[in-house]
Amino acid sequence: MRKLVCFHLFNDFSGSPKILRIVSQKILDKGYKIDMITSKGGVLDELTEYINLKRFSYSYRFSSNPVITLLRYICVQVYIFFFSFRYLFSKGSVFYINTILPVGAALAGRIMGKKVIYHYHENAFVKGTFYRILAGLMQILATRIICVSAYQKSFLKRTKEVYVIPNAVSEDFIARLCPDSQHAFDRKRVLMLGSLKRYKGTLEFMALARQLKDYRFELVLNETEENIEVFRKENQMDAIDNLTIYSRQKDVAPFYNRASIVLNLSDKHRFVETFGLTALEAMSAGLPVIVPTEGGIAEMVTDGENGYKIDVQDLNKIVEYIHLLLSDQELYNKLSNNASAYSRNFNIDKMTESILSLFD
Repeated sequence: MRKLVCFHLFNDFSGSPKILRIVSQKILDKGYKIDMITSKGGVLDELTEYINLKRFSYSYRFSSNPVITLLRYICVQVYIFFFSFRYLFSKGSVFYINTILPVGAALAGRIMGKKVIYHYHENAFVKGTFYRILAGLMQILATRIICVSAYQKSFLKRTKEVYVIPNAVSEDFIARLCPDSQHAFDRKRVLMLGSLKRYKGTLEFMALARQLKDYRFELVLNETEENIEVFRKENQMDAIDNLTIYSRQKDVAPFYNRASIVLNLSDKHRFVETFGLTALEAMSAGLPVIVPTEGGIAEMVTDGENGYKIDVQDLNKIVEYIHLLLSDQELYNKLSNNASAYSRNFNIDKMTESILSLFD
């Protein structure tokens, strides 16, 4: 491989661009050349110090109107399809498609006879017809497919050249964490990171805060202040004294450092987490987690060892286990220590080497 050409549709601060940034940093450090084609305004903008990196950016954002979002998406796919042909005579270049969304680049890559590697982060088969079509195209166009969990891989019809490589957390992020089970237990603070999508459990998290007034709750949303305010008005939300809501953050390490427990309240009937990067980040900080009972995120948790698997539909049980964890120091310490130990199984160097091996 002489050059890696990376395509990512929407550059924000969510899990898939975070993983792309981590992988890109490691690959750039090894001296490889990368061309990065993505939108402006997210975590990938932090890749600035490398002379072997070229950035090509476009404007892209979602709209509350699905028709407008679809039209913007189609425009970007047409743009990256034609843009990709600048690599027609670039021998040894590999197309790295992050998520199933940049299908225009994948199609152009196969037309040119390039190696096309998909890094598949979603579970398209629970997200509707549009995503199923994209997943079908991925299985046709990809030279190789990287899945982030065995759960995710199980939905694909294709079995040849499909690899499971779990995500990992970067060393610089881990270096900013301060695991301390005693102080974490004393803080009595419940954290969730998510978005305003209904299936992410934002309203349920607020309901927990109203019910558990003795604990502090913090909600970090991958949204703008304006979108959060619109959400408040649409749902006629009153202020909750023990809940603080934060908009999109460049660095979430400080939130883990002042939390006691991290929740993931995704509704498994409408959305299933293929991996659950926030759960791994939480465990890297020595924090027990409560997650859904299905998906790649459920593969990471053993009940009573490093957290609990409870679905969002059973809020009363979640209340019970938050009480249990934050009232039993011995139990909390056990889960905290086990969470830290488990997180060390996810090594960034191992992940990067595994991905790099597929490019050759």
